[in-house]
Amino acid sequence: MSATTATTPSGRAFISDNMAGAAPEIARAVADAAAGHVLPYGNDPRTERTRRRFSEIFERDVDVFPVSTGSAANGLGLAALTPPWGSVLSHPESHINTDECGAPEFFTNGAKLVGVAGPDGRIDPEALRAAVCRRAGDVHSVQPSVVSISQATESGGVYGLDEIRRLAAIARDAGLRVHMDGARFANALVRLGATPAEMTWRAGVDILSFGATKNGAMTADAVVSFVPGLAAELAFRAKRAGQLTSKMRFQTAQLDAYLTDGLWLRNARRANEMAARLGDGLKSIAGAGLLAAPQANIVFCRLPQRVTEGLLAEGYAFYHDRWEPGIVRFVTAFSHRADDIDQLLDAVRRHTV
Repeated sequence: MSATTATTPSGRAFISDNMAGAAPEIARAVADAAAGHVLPYGNDPRTERTRRRFSEIFERDVDVFPVSTGSAANGLGLAALTPPWGSVLSHPESHINTDECGAPEFFTNGAKLVGVAGPDGRIDPEALRAAVCRRAGDVHSVQPSVVSISQATESGGVYGLDEIRRLAAIARDAGLRVHMDGARFANALVRLGATPAEMTWRAGVDILSFGATKNGAMTADAVVSFVPGLAAELAFRAKRAGQLTSKMRFQTAQLDAYLTDGLWLRNARRANEMAARLGDGLKSIAGAGLLAAPQANIVFCRLPQRVTEGLLAEGYAFYHDRWEPGIVRFVTAFSHRADDIDQLLDAVRRHTV
């Protein structure tokens, strides 16, 4: 459950980083793209420049397909890696399992999602080792085809580079592909201090759903493929799914600005810092039980009902009682400032007394 209004002040909006507006640099880039006439369907100079920029940050040639939503990115990426009789192995709490209304099954034409458990929203390697072999070759069963990991996870955790490599090696040894749901890719990246290449293809990832909307873009995410042989299939799938936008320059203007001068990393670092500030503050408040130290920009804690009700009455917007009674989730965004966090902490203290 959550409580919000159409005019929730930015300093009280903690339901999701989707509540945040656009970074000024991105808004200006979209306005600039509105001038003049260029070729449609991605055949424009901005789109070409954006594709080159992706190859630069990933330190190799990559295929990039801009899309309007993360669900589209996940669905298209998984469809290119999974036959209809295949299965997608992912954590039971992953976004593709809990929040996409069957989109992965729709895009893959019926592939089955199979949960592989583990702590903090991360797949356990030994559980995966068993899952990749389960009923392999049995014509009566779906066949394990792809492992999908969320980076960062829905629980706010982050896979370390060694963890990604280990999971990818298990998948590869069993003949499976690897997909990464990177809705909060930048938040995980700055947390690890890694390069985009280290956290993806060098670790064994085949396709990345590259998220930007949660971190300052307006309506732009992307499928990034590290497998050259999949480019043609992804192009047709994107068109068939209605994701080959005629005025693609407005999406790629966002992505280009996002990746220029480190904006995406600065935004993610700010969001992570605000989550860390919130987590540190909650630890000092009696009755506010922090479930785990935030690793990205998501904070889970336990609050007494009177505190939750008091915050909601003050206009704070956040998820509560969605997981279990008393558990709340705050998500910080690039647009939050230290004063916003301190005011939230002050409100928690007032209602705790």
